[in-house]
Amino acid sequence: MLRFWEKRALTGVVTEHRGFENDIAQIRSALKDEVKKRFAGSLAIRMVDSGSCNACEAECNALSNPLYDLERLGIRFVASPRHADVMLLSGVLTFNMYHHVMDAWEQIPEPKWCITLGDCPVMQAPFRQSFAIKGPAEAHLPVAYHIPGCPPSPEVIMRGLLAFLRSLD
Repeated sequence: MLRFWEKRALTGVVTEHRGFENDIAQIRSALKDEVKKRFAGSLAIRMVDSGSCNACEAECNALSNPLYDLERLGIRFVASPRHADVMLLSGVLTFNMYHHVMDAWEQIPEPKWCITLGDCPVMQAPFRQSFAIKGPAEAHLPVAYHIPGCPPSPEVIMRGLLAFLRSLD
């Protein structure tokens, strides 16, 4: 037992990554400032999966955990496109989802923006040659910003949202 405590005292905490946490804190602070400046402190995002593998959605779910906690920054995911400012589109835009995506886009009130998430909407997906694909997304929607990655990590998504907000002028 003494060896365990001696090793623990010498090793220290190994589950923390101070550099990463400091980066996230800086991104959080900048995001909160931009959301406050451009959207009066409340940015509503409607996420639409147009035919993805759900990896992007899993990474977006991680944005709600206590480390990233987007809701505290004024960014929240909404269920209805009528309550959204931004459409966050993931997936390859399949024929089956095309009309649903366009319907959701039409229901978002003006001004509205479309952000694509992951490599699939820009046709870097492995299924891009399939007959069931209607993409790329930018051929059908006015894409304001693209967040690359397969899937993009929550940190990359936060940086992408920050870059999108800074591009609004």
